[in-house]
Amino acid sequence: METVPVLVHVDSPFINFRDFGFGEGSHGYRWIDATRFQLSSEVLDDRDVLAALIAHPQFRNTYDGAGVQDWPRHGQWWLDRIAPDAYETVDAVRAVDVIHSWANQHGDIPDSLASRLHQEVYIPIREATSRYLLGQLPEDAFHDYGPIHIDYHELVLIDRQAATLTLLVAADD
Repeated sequence: METVPVLVHVDSPFINFRDFGFGEGSHGYRWIDATRFQLSSEVLDDRDVLAALIAHPQFRNTYDGAGVQDWPRHGQWWLDRIAPDAYETVDAVRAVDVIHSWANQHGDIPDSLASRLHQEVYIPIREATSRYLLGQLPEDAFHDYGPIHIDYHELVLIDRQAATLTLLVAADD
């Protein structure tokens, strides 16, 4: 009998702040990458779901423009240094605050970007049944050319009702 994968990649929408008119403000070369998955109906606890995410080929992205590769890196870190316990449980208020504070760090953002963040980031955060924030990893977790981002925030949103998982990475170039 064939096993059903825990996570099936659906899509990876990308929000590039450069695509919005900041006027006198600064887009700060910031962006948000959302990697979305369908979650299997198999009942797994959240730590097992996080382990499935870490093991998924779509997790091998350094967010440096090279895309998903078959290499032992994720973000700025060696893949083998990331485990489910590296993620801390956060509530919706904290998760929204992490992204909102980061997005507005250089002043107000354009209304069109605020609207898109509301629809594609803040609503999914609030609707998720659980949320995880990647915590501080040790210095030796940085891979051979990391860190490459000034700011880097990573959230995992699990929505059991919708049977989805979203990996949100908010960073800058």
